[in-house]
Amino acid sequence: MTTKQVSTVRRRRLGAELRRLREAAGMTLEDAAKILECSDSKISRIETGHIGIRTLDLRVLLARYGIEPGPRYDALLTLARESRMRGHWLQKFNDVLTDPFRDFIRLEEDVASMRSYEIQLVPGLLQTEDYARAVIEAGRVLWHSREEIDKFVALRMERQRVLTKEQPLHLWAILGEAALRCVVGGPEIMRAQLHRLLEVHHDLPHVAIQVLPFSAGPPAGIGGPFVILEFPDPVELDVVYLENLGSNLYIEDDDEIRRYQRAFDHLRSAALSPKDSASLIEKVAKEL
Repeated sequence: MTTKQVSTVRRRRLGAELRRLREAAGMTLEDAAKILECSDSKISRIETGHIGIRTLDLRVLLARYGIEPGPRYDALLTLARESRMRGHWLQKFNDVLTDPFRDFIRLEEDVASMRSYEIQLVPGLLQTEDYARAVIEAGRVLWHSREEIDKFVALRMERQRVLTKEQPLHLWAILGEAALRCVVGGPEIMRAQLHRLLEVHHDLPHVAIQVLPFSAGPPAGIGGPFVILEFPDPVELDVVYLENLGSNLYIEDDDEIRRYQRAFDHLRSAALSPKDSASLIEKVAKEL
């Protein structure tokens, strides 16, 4: 795991919004630097998320950018405060977490909703403990010890609290049919996992599960799995998250995000309805 400090997504979201506000106010980097009596390179580093900004300085900039106290103003101050937070329950999992994935889990707790597309596996937030362990053990080349595997399984289970907290995460998950038919950990574990999906379908109205059947054919122009993170605050800077072996990527460009949003809408239209998806899940479980 890298020891280099990574710019958090919160900080990049705040910086991107400050850049937009500055440009909307018709100001240059030099103009903003004069306001804070600092170098224009410091303003650039704030806007690119490389460094944070003090709350006092943020209030000064917002006032000069014409942003008055209100929901948007408060949301930006909250972003600034949260980008400096260090204490977190994730600390006990530090030895099994990369910095980008730690950022993702923190964001998972902040977002109002999440849209997820998975091809061959059940999403982590919907996995049973036995299924999660089987998936994680399958990637044993990534781990150094049994203790690391146990910790990562525990981490995955703790993450699922976002679905049952007082203001739960709204999750819309689209699963490829292969995720139902790929027998992970053996028939008993897989059957229990499919039953878990049915329980979520019936018991958690804020979670929608759709299955993209084999009969729908390959999704045109859509590659691997992706997650769209949608935030509740008025800043409206959503994020797309892509995860591959050994790497994590955040997409924050507006045009690229809209492309993934359109892709998800295409998948949603091609997938079975939540009711028909539940019927297919039940059918596959009985076949095991």
